Amino acid sequence: MLNNNRFLEKITSRTKIYLAIIALLLIIICINKPVFIVPGIILFILIIIYSYWTNSKRNAELSRQIQNLTMTMDGTAKKSLINSPFPLIIIETTGNIIWKSSKFVYEFANIDINNYLIDILEEIKEDIEAQQDKKQKTITKKVQIGNKIYSVLGEYIRSKQNDKSEYITILYFLDITQIMKEKKKYEDSRTCVGILTVDNYEEIIQRIDVENRPQVIAEIEKVIYDWAASTGGIVVKNDRNTFVYVFEYKYLKEIKENKFDILDQIKEINVEAGIQLTLSIAISIDGDTNYDKYKTALESMDIVLGRGGDQAVIKTKDKFAFYGGKSKAVEKTTKVKSRLIGHALREVILESDHVFIMGHKYPDMDAMGAAVGIYDICKSCNKTANIVLDHSNESIEEFIKRIKRSDYHDGIFVDCDYAIRECMKNTLVVVVDTHRPNFTECPQLLEISDKVVVIDHHRRGVDFINDTVLLFHEIYVSSTCEMVTELVQYIEDDVRINKLTAEGLLAGISLDTKNFAFKTGVRTFEAASYLKKSGADTIEVKKLFNSDIKDFITKAEIIQNAKVINNNICLAYTKTETDNINIVIAQAADELLNIKEVEASFVLARKDDRVFISARSLGNINVHVLMENLGGGGHRDMAGAQLDTSLEKAYEMVKDTIQTCIKEEE
Repeated sequence: MLNNNRFLEKITSRTKIYLAIIALLLIIICINKPVFIVPGIILFILIIIYSYWTNSKRNAELSRQIQNLTMTMDGTAKKSLINSPFPLIIIETTGNIIWKSSKFVYEFANIDINNYLIDILEEIKEDIEAQQDKKQKTITKKVQIGNKIYSVLGEYIRSKQNDKSEYITILYFLDITQIMKEKKKYEDSRTCVGILTVDNYEEIIQRIDVENRPQVIAEIEKVIYDWAASTGGIVVKNDRNTFVYVFEYKYLKEIKENKFDILDQIKEINVEAGIQLTLSIAISIDGDTNYDKYKTALESMDIVLGRGGDQAVIKTKDKFAFYGGKSKAVEKTTKVKSRLIGHALREVILESDHVFIMGHKYPDMDAMGAAVGIYDICKSCNKTANIVLDHSNESIEEFIKRIKRSDYHDGIFVDCDYAIRECMKNTLVVVVDTHRPNFTECPQLLEISDKVVVIDHHRRGVDFINDTVLLFHEIYVSSTCEMVTELVQYIEDDVRINKLTAEGLLAGISLDTKNFAFKTGVRTFEAASYLKKSGADTIEVKKLFNSDIKDFITKAEIIQNAKVINNNICLAYTKTETDNINIVIAQAADELLNIKEVEASFVLARKDDRVFISARSLGNINVHVLMENLGGGGHRDMAGAQLDTSLEKAYEMVKDTIQTCIKEEE
């Protein structure tokens, strides 16, 4: 048995205090009113009897509860509990301390333990609520008391004499301070494996003079080696433009706080070729072995390069963290990859009996133009192909009408239900203008088919279509329509595209380049030239983007209500809801960039119980990163997102995201 005598003495002494106070009050009353002497004496005797009875009952109940906790313990074990080397306390969830060991008193002699106990009891109450149905009523907590860390262990039982929600708990306090120090020491010493890649190494080496190449290479390596040394790591050159970087985990916090300053250091290297050097970094702390971390870093590097390079990514067990990404994607002058992809695509099509083509939900002209372009390739290969489209929208409505009137494109469109029924494992599924599975018109096809081809130009996100038989992903290209146009050119000499298809492809390029004003390279104009030769009528292309008077009025309202943030960012929204409001806000966002000193614009509107966001930039502000924080994506200068919330809340979310990014840049 626990020390019941000490426990009883505590209860009795407390009762004596109460009785003394009552007796004093009765004496004062009787002095002033002698008539209350006899009733007072009788009342006091009754109080004494009641107190004795309640104390006896309470002592008996508490004894039974304590016996329940220790009924399986022999005498030696009970004695060990009382003389436990660990601080031990028996306490009610009300805060009433029933008993505490001498070790507990000694351990916390110089600490106001009551405040800590209050917090612990609050957490215990929450645990009790969660464990109501469990047979084993256990408590496990980790708390810091003073400068030490304790693991709080124990069990609890219901306090029957009190309210049903109250419990008695036995708590052991185990000092784990040294264990936690050793654990931190171990975690800090864990190995992190990274890969560093000079993005445009080959192109720069080719452009600079032969006699200057060793100097440039030496400068690049010096910056990388010096930075690695400053972070306590080592670097080994793995290839001409690739380095393996190994360091301890404790330096990672400093690297993140400095926001991977090597990304800026590498740009300061003076290259006479007129091209800015950029670096991509992938770091992995996810893996049981260093080899696992290396493989994860390699996979993460694909994501970094797919996002345009000039940035770093840290891969943990369950997420990616991105840093940098300030530079524009540089157009590659070679078309070798397009030629190789073109031949490979033709072989895959020839091996397939049926081809389903789809873009992203709410497709625009870039997605639809590219889809029709792939359809023409399939038709040239004498293969049956269909474009999966459940619903049209204002941005493609005119083009869809023209396609449906064309005999050449007869039966081109099918809905998702039909595609799901007809799709087999060996059916070819071609995804255009997106690489995110949940963004596709019919995600179920990706699960059915074993043959998936992805053609996209958006900066890569974490969510990506895996296990593709062919991947054509180039973020420097203006549009997916430009990529498809190159495939048409180089796939085979006998491939020809229809005039209407050529106009759809040219419309897609025009849309994503804002009439050849943004993200336009030499290859963009070459693609446009080929489409013109194929019969594309620029007037007919322009008609695809005509708007009605209501859209102009809505755009005018958006521009009028726009607010400027940080002197260079426009933020606006409209409460107007129409079927094509997502197109209107995109056009309004483009218009806002015509304002002097405005570098980026964000416009919001509601449609189908969702808030659509269109973001545009002149290039200095990466709107892709901003929209990615809201679950969207796109390009550095053109991006978007969709939110399932109110327009007002979405507006505040966008505003907060902008402000946060501004602070980070500062």
